[in-house]
Amino acid sequence: MQITIDIPDKIADRMSAKWGNLEKRALEILAAEAYRGEVISAAEVGWMLKLSTRLQVDGFLKQEKAYLHYTEADLEQDIQTMRSLRAKEGAF
Repeated sequence: MQITIDIPDKIADRMSAKWGNLEKRALEILAAEAYRGEVISAAEVGWMLKLSTRLQVDGFLKQEKAYLHYTEADLEQDIQTMRSLRAKEGAF
């Protein structure tokens, strides 16, 4: 999909001076906001922005303050998994 946005030249000039390539920046903002809103995954952010590694995606999301979706339930599940793995280690 291609989207066209009309921005007055004077404003676009100031925005370009601050952010550089406005098309790229608009896509980055859209990707970060979609991730924050849980519309797309981190992998899809990478695909949209043509980032080649998960590390690049994580760095981009951190820069945009679009942090990992990690709930208390996720933490509890991780704790249970660690306990289970430790118990299995002790059995050997």
